[in-house]
Amino acid sequence: METDPPASHPARPGAGDAPGPGLEGLAQVANKIRDAVESVIEGKPAVVRLALTVLLAEGHLLIEDVPGVGKTMLAKALARSVDCSVRRVQFTPDLLPSDITGVSAYNQELREFEFKPGPVFANIVVGDEINRASPKTQSALLECMEERQVTVDGTTYTLEPPFMVISTQNPVEMEGTYPLPEAQRDRFTARISMGYPDPAAELEMLETHGETSPLDRLTPVAHAADVRDLIEVVRRQHVSAAVRQYAIELVAATRGHPELRLGASPRATLHLVRAARAYAALDDRDYVVPDDLQDLAVPVLAHRLLPTAEAQVDRRRPEQVMADLVKRLPVPSHGK
Repeated sequence: METDPPASHPARPGAGDAPGPGLEGLAQVANKIRDAVESVIEGKPAVVRLALTVLLAEGHLLIEDVPGVGKTMLAKALARSVDCSVRRVQFTPDLLPSDITGVSAYNQELREFEFKPGPVFANIVVGDEINRASPKTQSALLECMEERQVTVDGTTYTLEPPFMVISTQNPVEMEGTYPLPEAQRDRFTARISMGYPDPAAELEMLETHGETSPLDRLTPVAHAADVRDLIEVVRRQHVSAAVRQYAIELVAATRGHPELRLGASPRATLHLVRAARAYAALDDRDYVVPDDLQDLAVPVLAHRLLPTAEAQVDRRRPEQVMADLVKRLPVPSHGK
């Protein structure tokens, strides 16, 4: 359901003289990033768009799917398309929290302890197979993902924006894995699945990946400062009172659903609206419509939901429950 902006659409304060590239500049830079990523990931435009949406919404992305469908390739392609600091962490059972956050080491020349930053001190952190690390190590990401800061030995260090964690995990590998706790899943703005490519895209992959990887030829098409400017544009997107109420109703409907023993949190409402702002900006709109929330409800909310035992027996996945809620809830109209 596409809707036009209401006639009483208010002017945003400072919209006329707001600094930054504006929606037109956002579309140009975003299209360059999207094209760069799609030169590596064939046949998945919706997945690439959602990944870009999470980046502009100042969120974090969880890529979950079976092995070999390009989860790490997507994370690396998005990271390489932006000229910023990128660090990759291979999560293993013996990985320690200090291997991620950093450690204070004694400097014998200076005769004092100095902080050695870990890989989390980067603009984009790629965490490969995050569910292979122990819960103690996984918890090292909680503070930085939510508060954009790291505390080591009582000292707090601020992470430079933009900051994004892109993690991958394989749902079918049970041996030697630790399921992500609810608190950590709740910090990921969205979860996406790559899915298998269609035959045409797989044939194209055989041709483009035959001799060399297109990832090796990928060069940055934007800078970290560009992404910071785009984030400012997204923050200025208009969200009407009716759309905000619709977001609350979507989230609240999960909390009392008979097939769910854990619904979405208030943080999920914030993430849904932030992602909808970015989603609308990528459509060259400076306002959010209910369709944006409907398109994002499953990837943004479903991974935070826990089904009841009865729902698991009936093979009812949270994605199905969330999709049913989207169809059932009334959509706000212009007059509201």
